[in-house]
Amino acid sequence: MTIGSDGGRVVFLRSGGPADPAAALWTLTVATGAETKIAEGPIPAYAVDRDARTAAFAREGRLFRADLVAGGVTELHTPTPVLDPRPDPIGRHIGYVSTAGGSAALRVAGPGGDRLLAGEPGTAWREHGGLISWGVPDPAAVRFGRRRGWWWSPDGTQILATRTAGATSLHLLDLDEGWVDVHWDRETYPYVVNVRWADGGGPLITVLRRMQQHGLVLAIDPRTGETQVHAELADARWVEPVAGTPRHLPDGRVLVGGELAHDGFDARCLFADGSLLTPPGLYVRRVVGTLPRADAPAGAPDLVVEGTEGDPSAQAVYRVRTSLGGGGAEAREISSAPGWHRAEAAADVLVLDGTVWRGDARVATLRNLAAPLPYHPAPILERVTDRRLPTAVLYPAGFVGGAKIPVLLTLGEGPGHQQVVTDPAAWQERQWWADGGFAVVSVDGRGTPGVAPSFEKVVHRRLVDVALTDQVDALHALVGKHPDLDLGSVSVRGSGLGGWLAAMAVLRRPDVFHRAVAREPVVDWYDLPAPFADRYLGDRADSADVYAHHSLAEAAAQSDRSRPLLLVGATLPGVDSTPSASLAEELAFLREQPIG
Repeated sequence: MTIGSDGGRVVFLRSGGPADPAAALWTLTVATGAETKIAEGPIPAYAVDRDARTAAFAREGRLFRADLVAGGVTELHTPTPVLDPRPDPIGRHIGYVSTAGGSAALRVAGPGGDRLLAGEPGTAWREHGGLISWGVPDPAAVRFGRRRGWWWSPDGTQILATRTAGATSLHLLDLDEGWVDVHWDRETYPYVVNVRWADGGGPLITVLRRMQQHGLVLAIDPRTGETQVHAELADARWVEPVAGTPRHLPDGRVLVGGELAHDGFDARCLFADGSLLTPPGLYVRRVVGTLPRADAPAGAPDLVVEGTEGDPSAQAVYRVRTSLGGGGAEAREISSAPGWHRAEAAADVLVLDGTVWRGDARVATLRNLAAPLPYHPAPILERVTDRRLPTAVLYPAGFVGGAKIPVLLTLGEGPGHQQVVTDPAAWQERQWWADGGFAVVSVDGRGTPGVAPSFEKVVHRRLVDVALTDQVDALHALVGKHPDLDLGSVSVRGSGLGGWLAAMAVLRRPDVFHRAVAREPVVDWYDLPAPFADRYLGDRADSADVYAHHSLAEAAAQSDRSRPLLLVGATLPGVDSTPSASLAEELAFLREQPIG
């Protein structure tokens, strides 16, 4: 969803419901509340100019331009396939990445035709044995959440683009074919994790050292490519930038996300040129945008922020004052009830959970054509142990207490991903598992975001021990509140990092965990991208013992008992495995029934 900077239009993707699942491109005119379908689907993604008058999207690798005011869609004939097309802020040109010929090149289509801006036409351009790519995020960037590789300047005359040839560099490209390199110490700070060029001034970037324990927020001079340090980020475990930062505030200050970890504080906060803007009790998840504030000085709007205060299972939306007065940091919740709320904001328009507001006036609520959710789960949420671990227990529909019921511990995607959230959509599959005959238990142990920085990062270099301890301790604590849980029959399942932990659970703690399904688990941490492995286990060059302790192969080799473990999409000697398995086959295995 996107809001034009003039507040005139809201642009969004929406499917036609169960009978028409392809996402189409729509607009809502804020002045009237009227919705208009602009382009039929399937449209996986789109981008708009500054005022949301023009949109660009790729469909089946071909480039399309849409007029969001008058309507109409035009195909632009360009080299295919096309990736990540974006109009410039005034809507004259569309930049895009072309992978024709095997390499990623950056091209621009506009009134003068289509031309190459950076890259090698027609052939795969290689340097030092590696493929050179322009304008696409490298694997390390994706691990940090940066999924773009190029950005327009606010006036539409330049593009800031990544060039990846093993390492990542940044370059400022003029549409008249001049360019300059961006200068920073790339040897010391190789990871470019955040880039923003949309708020006036020059581009802002966040760069990290390889071990991620120190970073810099840099401002780039768009004329020379020289950089200036605006802030330093440091943490003994790893730096975790806040989504939506850094960014320029209208008064010229630079907004940076960081953490307070002294004088009793343990908080994830926002700072403007070093001044704290958010109360320490607010865990900031994402900066959404800004809204004007009537009683504030000119150029001092409120920030719109998604965050958590108190209950980590809930996400609320807040207005945060950027003009610091005598009262200190101030954040006011604007979402109406406990739950998992999302927002977008620009100009004087706020979209909160699908309802569009202009100032204090409700404009419209976007129609939702989705089928009703099939289940009405009622998970019992509580926090247990002296660590106050967020947990949930979900029983089969119509369950009557008084008899023991097997336990299924779900690990989801594992540490780093919350499971205990107040969002009904998050519980649909788990209700299916519960109705299959289990009390489904979910535990957000240490390593999970949403509680506090220390809670999230204490797993550094000891992830498996901390994570398993929390799951075991939470199970034992829950029995006191849920006496029907049968801890003599505990199954566990997860995927990815959660699959690794599920397998570790049944191999390392067979006294607690009796059967497990692990989907596409991490088998050897040395095989993972360095940014991910380094974050949790430290430098692989001097941490061989830590990596061995977290190896699934090592754990399987050291286990001297039968292993009731099903691996899906991975193999280990002596362990049942299959390339794929349906949920029904998983259920049969966990019920100790034949599968396949």
